[in-house]
Amino acid sequence: MRYAYYPGCSLTESAKEFDVSTRKVMECLGATLEEVPDWTCCGASAVESVSRLLAFALPARNLALAQQDGEDVDMLVPCSACYLNLRRVQEETAHDRDLAADIEEVLDADGLSYNGTVRVRHLLDVLKADFGPSQIAEHVVRPLEGLTVAPYYGCQILRPYRVFDDPETPTSMEPLLKAAGAEIFDWSAGNVCCGASLMATEKEVALVSVARILEAARGADVIATVCPLCQMNLEAYQSEAIRQTGRGKPVTVLYLPQLLGLAMGFTPQDMLLDKGMSMQAVTRNKISHVLNTPRQAAEATV
Repeated sequence: MRYAYYPGCSLTESAKEFDVSTRKVMECLGATLEEVPDWTCCGASAVESVSRLLAFALPARNLALAQQDGEDVDMLVPCSACYLNLRRVQEETAHDRDLAADIEEVLDADGLSYNGTVRVRHLLDVLKADFGPSQIAEHVVRPLEGLTVAPYYGCQILRPYRVFDDPETPTSMEPLLKAAGAEIFDWSAGNVCCGASLMATEKEVALVSVARILEAARGADVIATVCPLCQMNLEAYQSEAIRQTGRGKPVTVLYLPQLLGLAMGFTPQDMLLDKGMSMQAVTRNKISHVLNTPRQAAEATV
């Protein structure tokens, strides 16, 4: 399978391990990722306060670039914020002709055009729908046995556009992690907001949100996420959140494809595990045990 690949800004810097692990896992699954040429920032979450049109035009430009490669393109987007902004253009221009016309006028100045034929898809959607747990299991050579993982979805991949999972009770990550041999931590905080960009404007409020999630994750070895902003909040601010609120305990926070990659036989170096700041000793030991277990033939059973 072939996908237009939009990494976005975070995956080139602060979330580089998300980009690297995504590329390696998708390659292992037989997918071809073709990075969108000359892609630019999607506008993140700050641009709309400056200009609503710009907030649509920035992601629309990237869709227009992907569209140049054909009329039937799936754009794979790992970052949840990027996915939301790109998906928003797809959804809103489908029924708002005035907005579509305004965007087209902006794009025309750059010699581009967007007609809505690019399908914006989050990494989790692609892993779930195009490959699924059976194909994941076929590539597992070192099952994550003994590793208890809490799947954390965050807000932006399922709200407000309910595309591939239930925003109130998301479950799409669980079968993939089970296929990798992990044990699923039973919790109800998988869709609880981490505070998002409030960490820059209302830090005390965001710290309470982080502490609430860490408290709910007691007993898990790892929180698995698919959002760079969620990962940063839960990892970089966990010590401060625990100290300020007296709630929660430190926990390792990794990206979903990092865990899948380990199960597929990639090394911690391949998955850039050393880039993280929250790796706990107990989790490191469990991962070491997995890596020291002799490789097994891949199985297709889930």
